[in-house]
This record gives sequence, structure tokens and C-alpha cells, in this order.
Amino acid sequence: MNNILLAEDEEILRMLITDIFEDEDYVIDEAEDGQEALHLSESNKYDLIILDYMMPCYTGAEVAEAIKKDGQNKDAAILMLSAKSQQSEKEGALKSGVDYFMEKPFSPVELLKKVREILGND
Repeated sequence: MNNILLAEDEEILRMLITDIFEDEDYVIDEAEDGQEALHLSESNKYDLIILDYMMPCYTGAEVAEAIKKDGQNKDAAILMLSAKSQQSEKEGALKSGVDYFMEKPFSPVELLKKVREILGND
């Protein structure tokens, strides 16, 4: 069973993603902002961290950079979700330590397929 941290400030999207992943037997911790995501990453071990690009408190890029810098999740895969599709945002996210980038809107099936691929469960 894989542990996933999902940091997304849109409650409905967070609930949808969580429901899909729990149906697949993933263990999900949810954060509604960057500060909560950092707190959870300091106290739990994750196989995958999914971050929204634009969140309150800290952006997904700031959270990714802090996680990759040190701590128990520095080797966890990070997937960034973003409505920002400009190349500069993608490059900035990748420079912050993000491993994968997925543009919003996306289908839940597409996200689940990507997560399976990242975690080697496909």
C-alpha cells in the first residue's frame, strides 16, 4: 500500500481525488494549503506527494523545494498539478524539485493512470 500526500486548496477537487485513490487502496493524507502540506511532510513518510501549484501560505513550488531540501520525504516523487500551462511555470516547478507536472483540467482516470505509473503500480 502506498502513502500519498495530496495538497490541494480546492475542497471539491481534493475530495474527488481522495475518493478515487482510496478506491484503489492508496492511503491519502490531505492538506488544504502549503503550510499544512509542509507540516504533514515533516511528520509522515510518503511515496508520492501531489501538490497544487497555487495554494495559500506557500506555493506548491515552495513546498516542493522545502521537502527536497531535507527531511524524510526528500526522495519521494512529487507531482505538480497546475492550471498554469506556461513553459516558465513548468520549468520553475521542475527546478524546485518537482518530478512530474500535470495540467488542469485533467480527468480523474488520467491522474490515476499517472500515479500508477509513478508508483510502479500500472
